[in-house]
Amino acid sequence: MAVAAPAQLLLLRFEPMTRRSTPHGMRSGVPRQNFQVGLSSDSKGAPGEADAGCGRGRLGLGGGGGGKYEIYITMQPILPSSADKRKGLSCQHQDGHHGDSDSQVADRRCSIPALPEDILHLIHSLLPLRDAARAACSSRAFLGSWRCHPVLALTGYHLGLGLRKNIRVPRKNFTHIIDNILRKHSGVGIKILELQISGIFYTRDYLDSWLQIAVRPGIEGLTLGLCDEDETKYDVPCTLLSAGVRNSIRNLQLSYCAFHPTAAELGPLRNLTSLALSHVSISGDELECFLSNSPALKQLHLHDCQDIVCLKIPCLMLQLLCLKVDYCLNLRAIESKARNLSSFFLSYGKMVKVSLGETLQMKKLVMQRSNSNLIRYARCELPSSMPNLESLSICSSHERVNTPMLPTKFMFLKWLFISLPSTSSSYNHFSLAYFLDASPSLETWLLNVTGEHASIFKGSSLLRQLPEQHHARLKSFKIQGFNSSRGLVELTCYVLKNAQSLDCLTLDTTNGFLKCDCDMSSGLPAPLIKRYLMKARRGATAIRTYIEDKIPPTVKLAVVEPCNQCHAEIV
Repeated sequence: MAVAAPAQLLLLRFEPMTRRSTPHGMRSGVPRQNFQVGLSSDSKGAPGEADAGCGRGRLGLGGGGGGKYEIYITMQPILPSSADKRKGLSCQHQDGHHGDSDSQVADRRCSIPALPEDILHLIHSLLPLRDAARAACSSRAFLGSWRCHPVLALTGYHLGLGLRKNIRVPRKNFTHIIDNILRKHSGVGIKILELQISGIFYTRDYLDSWLQIAVRPGIEGLTLGLCDEDETKYDVPCTLLSAGVRNSIRNLQLSYCAFHPTAAELGPLRNLTSLALSHVSISGDELECFLSNSPALKQLHLHDCQDIVCLKIPCLMLQLLCLKVDYCLNLRAIESKARNLSSFFLSYGKMVKVSLGETLQMKKLVMQRSNSNLIRYARCELPSSMPNLESLSICSSHERVNTPMLPTKFMFLKWLFISLPSTSSSYNHFSLAYFLDASPSLETWLLNVTGEHASIFKGSSLLRQLPEQHHARLKSFKIQGFNSSRGLVELTCYVLKNAQSLDCLTLDTTNGFLKCDCDMSSGLPAPLIKRYLMKARRGATAIRTYIEDKIPPTVKLAVVEPCNQCHAEIV
């Protein structure tokens, strides 16, 4: 027999704010007002069951006579007594204390002491959506504010989709739930609408009416995530962004839809600061038109937008600080004239020509491309074009040329990540030491490698040397995928010798998936796992042979090796 979730109790305390001296116009010792509202998990129309645990909130309000008041909000489970089981949950107005549960009146709805309507609306708006819905079902005082609740987060999670107890509920029912919620909402006062319906089908016929109800002047945030399994994408109408909406909206996120703005239909979005498009059908010209009308935009994120071939950022976007582009596989060129861009992310782009214009303000750069010799490009070009970089992350899939020694420097670089998933057999990892020499402010260096070239155990055991370049800032150095490559051993020894401020050295030989707490290797064939294990063990032997005796007493060495017990029967 299923056990019902415990009922919830909404406790509100309305009292003068305590101060060292009593504010003018407020008598000391004013009795505080306490009242409670019982919220039953089986209240009709409540979306979902009561959550376990307890939530609290505190709200300061301006009061008459120069005083201030505080509202304390508590949501906590009710443990019913034997009398509660016979009579049912009740609620009453109390004065400073809780009475016996045996004396409660058997009525699920209650009367809340008279408070200004705007205060009740503000209290209700601070509750999570599901708790706010339950409060509206239990109290007439909150029923009116539910119809103008400012935040509507209508997602599969909030509606119970994916929870084990709701797996057998037909997904079409969730469409009707969303439709009922929006139709009973007045549409007035909505500040944030989050409509994430990926995995919820039969919604296309409702979307136009839903957006007309919820997207009105005054809305500040709109997140629209549609079903990724629809054969044709829903075309978000440009008329949705009316003049009143354009003046208020600050955050716009669209995914799995089509969006085709035109100059004739679109006006200026003066307050839009964040735009994120994921799996959206939009051309480069259409996006340029939209950006030209968004002068306040600070963040732009494009993910898997395959219709964009050329991305143009107009010069009027003086407030754009962060540009992130990933998995836009048909993109061939990025032309940015945003002069104050400080963060740029580009990943999984094929032969993308990048022109960022003025880059003196660039602080953070992330580049992951299949172009060859990206590491060399970063070392040769970035110190002069982006002299103020503080964080640099680069991933080169085909590095063939060693990193050169140059006089230019990254004077402000503090965080460096270099990933080399594939290099030519002639590539020398020791040449990466020139990055350390060129970065006098570097504090953290992360290096991720995959290939094993020219093992230290083959040929001469003598280590190559470079001229000493003492480094006074580096605190942490980590190599993920450490192996017996001669260049890696020499690079590690060079760092130990020259980084006088080094605190921690981490050498991980597992490639991230040969550990006990990781199941990434479970799907790999046994011969491949064996090859990785042998490489990891050669790396561990190289550490013990060439590195351990060079560790200064002030440096903590952490060596990550495969678990011998888990992989004993493979090797």
